[in-house]
Amino acid sequence: MRCYVFPGQGTQKKGMGRSLFGRFPDLRRRADRVLGYPIEELCLENPERRLSDTAYAQPAIYVVNALHWSAAQEDLPPADFLAGHSLGEYSALFAAGAFEFETGLTLVRLRAELMSQVSGGAMAAVVGLSEQIVQETLEQHGATGVVIANYNAPEQFVLSGSREELARIKPVFEQVEGVRGFVPVRVSGPFHAPAMAPAADRFRSLLASVEVGELRTPVISNVTGRPFGADAQEVRDLLADQIARPVRWTDCIRYLRDAGVSAFTELGESKVLTSLIDRITTAMDAAPDPAPDAEAKPARQPAEEPAPDPRRALIERIKREILQPEIGDEALAFDEDASFRQLGLNSIIYVRLARRAGTVLGVPIKPDVIFQHRSCAALADHLLTRDDIAGAAAPEASPAPLHEYRDERVTALLRDCADGTLTVDRTIEAIRALA
Repeated sequence: MRCYVFPGQGTQKKGMGRSLFGRFPDLRRRADRVLGYPIEELCLENPERRLSDTAYAQPAIYVVNALHWSAAQEDLPPADFLAGHSLGEYSALFAAGAFEFETGLTLVRLRAELMSQVSGGAMAAVVGLSEQIVQETLEQHGATGVVIANYNAPEQFVLSGSREELARIKPVFEQVEGVRGFVPVRVSGPFHAPAMAPAADRFRSLLASVEVGELRTPVISNVTGRPFGADAQEVRDLLADQIARPVRWTDCIRYLRDAGVSAFTELGESKVLTSLIDRITTAMDAAPDPAPDAEAKPARQPAEEPAPDPRRALIERIKREILQPEIGDEALAFDEDASFRQLGLNSIIYVRLARRAGTVLGVPIKPDVIFQHRSCAALADHLLTRDDIAGAAAPEASPAPLHEYRDERVTALLRDCADGTLTVDRTIEAIRALA
């Protein structure tokens, strides 16, 4: 079974939708009429850096997601389920037929305006810790005004609260064993938290007059982690609740996997959700199956130490030892498949990254290598094919990764990816097909 997923706020960037506005001009014109300004200009030129403003970012993402959905209807097979992360949920509901494009865009515009009016708060991503440890740390240090706003993956959570409280507990979390980052999220308020309740209530009153149609395809709710029901009022209530309640993305993906979904396709301008889904499903696959009968439960055998993953280790080293010293803690939460362009790096930074990479790995690295392989994952895949780097790329005592592959077809695919013959996504698909 197949599920299409739509990203939310945070994935906006200058140039988004460039290849699709010309392909679907009617959708662009309809968006312009609703918004009162040229959406293509906003997305491609980002005048006055408006895409960093919630009131502009959310409508832009909704429109670009709709462009990708239009393309998917022509290019891809039908979906069995749909889901979206936070704002992306509106794209999923539009795709399922809950409302017309204009209605969804109007709702998103109003939602963005209401959310942008709530000030005085902030959000921060915590990476590397379990939910239990995050909750215990908040309780032990009296951070009662800070809550988990996004359950993005088993070890990735977003906190929401006052700027002062988040600043106070940042050094606390950075000292917790296993943490890989405490990174501020660039938003204008404490989204998906109790502080957003006034905005949620105002939005609820606006939703009361909105007609909601029958869903042609099941859509998973961020609030419940389960499909929306057939009752239109339930859909309205959950959309209002979502503003002030946490996004339970991990529960959404777990439900979909248990329902039989094996193929997830992210429609939009990023691969952020693809990375999160991989982490969630990997954790599910690694979890032991529960015994069918408690009385007959066999004695648990000591778990074997998992084999080290050289590629994963190298990606983490690129983030921590190469990117972080140059751009700060944002590197730790930066999606491994996202382009370095999103960081706004100039040519001088590429030169410095190349020098740092050479120092870390002990061999010369040209700036062109960093520039051409513009994501942590692509750079790692390239480095793992270089004989002069393979041994130094992984942590000490880890074997040279390419020599561990017994299937030469995998090695050939990785080399094709490194030299640009294949994209990273196509390479992954090909390797999975071999498996």
